[in-house]
Amino acid sequence: GRRTRLLKGLPATSTVEENAAAGVSVYTFNITVSPMSSEGVAILPTLVNSNPLTEAFDIERKGDLEFSVVTTGNPVLDYETMPKSFDLQIFVEDTMGRTDLNILTVQITDKNEHPVFRGNMAIQTVTIYVLEGTRMERIYQVDAADPENAELKYTLLPESVPFLIFESGAIFSTKVFDYEKDPHCYFLNITVTDPDGLNSTKTVNINIINVNDERPYFTTQQRIYRIPEEQSPGTVVANITAKDPDDENSPSRLFYSTQSSDRYFSINPSTGVLQVTGRIDRDAQSLRLHPNISVILRVEDCGGHASEMEITIIIEDINDNAPECNPSTFRKEANENMTAGTFLLDLRNYCKDIDVDPSNNQFSFTGLSGFGSNNFALESTVSGRLVMTESIDLENPANLGVEVYSLTVRVQDIACPNYTSKYPFYTSFDIIYIYIRIKPVNEFFPVFGDLSYEFNVPEITKVGSSIGRVNARDKDWPPSVITYSIVAGGGTRDYTNIFWISPTKGDVKILARLDYETTQKHILTVQASDQERTATASVTVNVLEVNDEEPVCSPNFYSFQIPVSLAVGTNINGFRIECQDRDSDPRSFRYFINEGNVNNHFIFSPCAGSNTSRLILASRFDYESGLDTNWIYRLHVYITDDNLLSARDKSTHLINTGTVTLSIRVIPNPTTVIATTPGFTVVTKRENLYSESAWYVPFVITLGSLLLLGLLGYLGFLLATWVRTCCPPAGKADGTPLIHFIFCLCSQTMTKLNTVFDGEARDPVTGKMYEFNTRSGARRWKKNDEPLQPAPAMQVTSSATGDSGQGSDRAEASSKKEPSGKKKEPTAETKPGAKPSAGQSETPGQDGLRLQKQKEEPEDRGLSSPAPQGRY
Repeated sequence: GRRTRLLKGLPATSTVEENAAAGVSVYTFNITVSPMSSEGVAILPTLVNSNPLTEAFDIERKGDLEFSVVTTGNPVLDYETMPKSFDLQIFVEDTMGRTDLNILTVQITDKNEHPVFRGNMAIQTVTIYVLEGTRMERIYQVDAADPENAELKYTLLPESVPFLIFESGAIFSTKVFDYEKDPHCYFLNITVTDPDGLNSTKTVNINIINVNDERPYFTTQQRIYRIPEEQSPGTVVANITAKDPDDENSPSRLFYSTQSSDRYFSINPSTGVLQVTGRIDRDAQSLRLHPNISVILRVEDCGGHASEMEITIIIEDINDNAPECNPSTFRKEANENMTAGTFLLDLRNYCKDIDVDPSNNQFSFTGLSGFGSNNFALESTVSGRLVMTESIDLENPANLGVEVYSLTVRVQDIACPNYTSKYPFYTSFDIIYIYIRIKPVNEFFPVFGDLSYEFNVPEITKVGSSIGRVNARDKDWPPSVITYSIVAGGGTRDYTNIFWISPTKGDVKILARLDYETTQKHILTVQASDQERTATASVTVNVLEVNDEEPVCSPNFYSFQIPVSLAVGTNINGFRIECQDRDSDPRSFRYFINEGNVNNHFIFSPCAGSNTSRLILASRFDYESGLDTNWIYRLHVYITDDNLLSARDKSTHLINTGTVTLSIRVIPNPTTVIATTPGFTVVTKRENLYSESAWYVPFVITLGSLLLLGLLGYLGFLLATWVRTCCPPAGKADGTPLIHFIFCLCSQTMTKLNTVFDGEARDPVTGKMYEFNTRSGARRWKKNDEPLQPAPAMQVTSSATGDSGQGSDRAEASSKKEPSGKKKEPTAETKPGAKPSAGQSETPGQDGLRLQKQKEEPEDRGLSSPAPQGRY
């Protein structure tokens, strides 16, 4: 039962040195296999676990049954940072199924290692920058360590450099560096050594940084310069140079400038070239007494260190001034026909020479030339007096078109200039320009091109349009500016002036609409003026007739009502229109209905060729089948004056159209039944006269009305109480009273009607639904929760109108409840198809009267506001 020992030589303990490379053998062992195991090992020796856990070891096969534990190098064994011992469990199994598990203990042994640099020195060459002039101090701290934590020693080579390193690794400078005198770079080899003599070396590079601590200085020695005056801008005066001790071995970064506010010179800030920038005039007032110019130059480096130097520039005079005239241009006027010998101008009063030397400031006037110079002359070359030699007439063909004479006179030094070859852009003379304008004299009257003008203008010409032009000239030269005006004519009864003329061009325009039917001809008097002399001409404006008037018809608006059963071909209510046109033949009228004629029920006869036409019903109304739905027709009738024009002329001629608006209401046939309930009508006619001063009248009327209404209400209440007491109903106690009292105030006829609404439609204005009676036309707004009613019999009571002749029909629906348990047979009075008796039927005249009064009511029985139940 004991476990079989397959691993020979285990358990065991072995050692390995730290930092061992991969593949170093740590321990070798063998495997013992049973003789019965013919095939050897089933599972090769395997590291199944390690304590502590690591991948630094592995097992390699040496022979058939010999194996070795070796290092993997991942990770590298480190005595200082890793565990000092590892327990490796090795497992093996043979083909017979026998297993063995043993432990190999591997101990890590220490090894002395080289010191190592840390920080930046461990990964690169450190470069240190030291400013010149820096005091002696620590400039860097070397950081190194020994893996065995031994004390290290620091050394520095070469020893000749001005640096020291202390035991702590701190590097100190031993002098104050001067960039201009000392080396600019040092290389230090830093060596660190442990007690066993192992060492490591790194290089430190120290660079000395230049600091701008020196003042630049001028190297130019010359201090006085001479230049002639009038040098062109950009002329080099001097080439100033300077140096900076801080930049001996590199290009200087110096900046040049001038400290004095000098307007003549400037210096290039980079090169130091001094140049002329402004005109230097030796004869100017500022240099006339002091021709020497002092310039203070400054040189500065980037650090603000500067030096200054003063130089003197002497301006040498040259003979460069010619005579000058101020002004050099003269403008004079002379009237035409001026006599010869007339004095015009003295030139010497305006000319001078500013040269200081008297020999250079003498000048003469010569060379009179230019257009028209033969008409003028100089008295002498010294005096410079200009006179006329002959008179000038602008209307003379020899002088026609000439208004201004251009003359030139040369003013020149008497002394010969000696600098023209050296300075060719200078001249020794001046030119005087003289412009003499010959002022014309107005000698002639304006003359129109025609004695009279005639313009034909259509009467529809737009206001502001030009209708023609007049033109006038005179013989004066240059041609005078002529202005035009209307001095007479061109007025009407409504407008003082309906024409306007352009003052400068002579274009005649209209200011108001022309009307051939009012005035066919306008005669104007147009005046032309050259500011001194005037002339007039007649202008006739013929107004041409154009068809610009539209037909005017009477009446242009009419409203009436027709019964639904009106016969086709009937002249509706005898209506006709009469039209007139101020500029068209009555035979040119054509009538047509443009809008509102739904289903074409209406036409006009005749439709063309007459100034009168009648409205005819062209087709019957059909509401029962639903073909017609409109009860109100608003017809827009157009009357054009193009009947006599051909189809081709209608596209080119002017056509006008008049309009007439008709409102037609179709009245349904009324439904009448015999009245079964009594009723009476009280008619009261009152006439009130009211003025604003009688303030008490409305107060008394209002108070009396309130008292009367209260009394009538109280009497009604007493009458209802008496009826309930004396005549109780046979059925339910809450039955409807048998007697209905109807009171009508004002001059109206009261009608009592049991109306049933058997149709519904939508109001096109408000969009609300309303109900109507298909026979009587009564309508009311529909309630959302009220169903459509059947069409039972209707009860109608009608009475004649009052004395005023203005009656109206009112209908009130009163639904009666029958006593329970009783049924009535339909009678002639209650059947829907029953006809009214002879004494109760309404005549067509009465029906028409009722419809007429409906039109006079404020609502016009429309649907703009809810209509009372049963009202037509």
